Amino acid sequence: MPSSFAELEPNIEPLGSVSGFVDEFMEVVQPKPLFAGFSREQTAILADYLDCYGVPSKSVVVREGDEGNFLAILVTGRAVIVKTFNGRERVLQELKPGEMIGEMSLVDGQKRFASCIAVEPSDFAVLTHENLHKMLAEYPMLGNKFLLMLLGVTVGRLRQATLTMLPSLASTSV
Repeated sequence: MPSSFAELEPNIEPLGSVSGFVDEFMEVVQPKPLFAGFSREQTAILADYLDCYGVPSKSVVVREGDEGNFLAILVTGRAVIVKTFNGRERVLQELKPGEMIGEMSLVDGQKRFASCIAVEPSDFAVLTHENLHKMLAEYPMLGNKFLLMLLGVTVGRLRQATLTMLPSLASTSV
């Protein structure tokens, strides 16, 4: 069970550190609510901990059931999130540039909940568990801000899933 991004598909091309593409990365992520609270300087520092990979169309970026030690942010291209239900794959979401996958496994080290497949040639910025810990040690305020952002994403997705799965809860406030 591969856990490294580059091990998933033989045609994934390492493109180097995102710091070499920091302007393009910032153009994609800064307009997104995900990174709304990050300054240009913070985003540039974060880029030092991210590696960029080129992914051909139809490549598996995250495989459901695999162990995971990274999250990935789509920088260019398109991808879909797919989940297997009763032996059939179902598309849960289309991933657009600036959106993230894999944050749950990055945090808890558990197996991947769903798969992500590039539907056209795409570039991904990848943060490994190791680099997250380096960032926390070297830039604790930025690392904590990033973790709080991940927590916000996770809570938002949990709320959405709860409302989708249990419509009767939609009118109940907690």
